[in-house]
Amino acid sequence: MTDATAQPGSPFPTETITGYPFSTATLAETIALLTSWLRPLSSGRPSPRPARYFVCANPHSLEVARQDTLLHDAIMAADLVTPDGAGIVLASRLLEARIPERVCGPDLFPGFCAHLNAARPGTRMFFLGSTEENLSALEQRFRVDYPALDFCGSLSPPFRAEFSAAEDAALIDRVNASNAEILWLGLGAPKQEKWAYRHRDRLQVDLIGPIGGAFDWYTGRIALPPLWMQRAGLQWLHRLAQEPRRLWRRNLDSPIFLARVLAQRLGSSRRRGDRPAAT
Repeated sequence: MTDATAQPGSPFPTETITGYPFSTATLAETIALLTSWLRPLSSGRPSPRPARYFVCANPHSLEVARQDTLLHDAIMAADLVTPDGAGIVLASRLLEARIPERVCGPDLFPGFCAHLNAARPGTRMFFLGSTEENLSALEQRFRVDYPALDFCGSLSPPFRAEFSAAEDAALIDRVNASNAEILWLGLGAPKQEKWAYRHRDRLQVDLIGPIGGAFDWYTGRIALPPLWMQRAGLQWLHRLAQEPRRLWRRNLDSPIFLARVLAQRLGSSRRRGDRPAAT
């Protein structure tokens, strides 16, 4: 079930789940890979190539992408697609493949920052998204948790589905003027993934990380689930209980996604059954 090829810039093979390529790297391996994408601190600015970006995809985002061409393209063009949530890991198991664990924004962000704080002091980061109040809280905690890293700027953009061309240009100019190496996006899915895809050629950063609600998890605006729920893959239930009016619809995608996974498994089993016996 696992593809022989890897995503651009990644040494890890991908596994195709309902048509989308997922990295088979663990959280620790993903952090090491993202670190390798950062150029030496002494190499100077601006970046000579388009920024790399990753996407943390879950069953809901895959179902949305089937109706949203730009999101579909953003996922397929990403340098890395990580399994965001227990649903993708379960799908991998049903397909008898090898995604070992979930790699989601709330885990990836602090893990990556802790690694860089020890291994690459001076790394410059810019935060785009959320509210001014939440960004202020994020900065305060970030400077305490990762004193060796450089919080080089943040910006709360207008809250609307799409930015104007002038607003996009202003946001990009602010990020580029900060000389950031990593741009964290907290614009919410699927807006943040599409924004990264559309503007990576103009952003003079090494890496764009669309991590959505991780801004809120990190500041405590949205409480993390108990450890037992995390281990049981029930983060979705904890989040639904916190914001039922906003999130109930997305959970309707899970049965549809599961049906697609089972159809993929059935199709693969039939193809294996059609192969001639080895002699």
